[in-house]
Amino acid sequence: MTEEEARERILAAAEELYYRKGYAAVGMDELRTAAGVSLRRLYALFPAKTDIVAAVLQRKHHEWETSLTAAVADAGTDPRTRLLAVYRYLEGWFCTDGFRGCAFINAFGELGGTNPEVAQIVREHKASFQKYMASLAAESGAPAALAAQLSILAEGAQSTAAISADPQVAAQARAAAEVLIDAALVQSIHNSAR
Repeated sequence: MTEEEARERILAAAEELYYRKGYAAVGMDELRTAAGVSLRRLYALFPAKTDIVAAVLQRKHHEWETSLTAAVADAGTDPRTRLLAVYRYLEGWFCTDGFRGCAFINAFGELGGTNPEVAQIVREHKASFQKYMASLAAESGAPAALAAQLSILAEGAQSTAAISADPQVAAQARAAAEVLIDAALVQSIHNSAR
């Protein structure tokens, strides 16, 4: 097994175990067994557990951005529809088997208070999402405040869906987003008519 294959096996196993059981609950020995690598190889590739957590979160960030931007692109060119596509994407995600909420929120809840590196990775991920929402809001001609409101709505939907195990939270969030978007667009038109 090459170094890259071993790394991939470790990260795939860590991602699955951390998401299912929690970051703190999974030890290096359990991870080694699940990945099918020796403990020596595991430590050679990732000298500390924080290194694995950071790599898993970077991997999840890439997966999130790729999937979300593809879902928005598939929604077409209408700016309002593109904003609402975020919530359709969330609904699909919430309906997947084993949905346990946002891996970043989970990591921050478990490790953010004691691990500054993990806290920083989570903050950067959330800032990236807000920046993306800001670009979508700008496309629609809505004020910048709309992006923050829609981001908070999406974040709240992720936490609520994880706790309630109800994927309909995404539909409720999408309905609330429609109200916010329409109000922001009306306000924007009103302001430009002055």
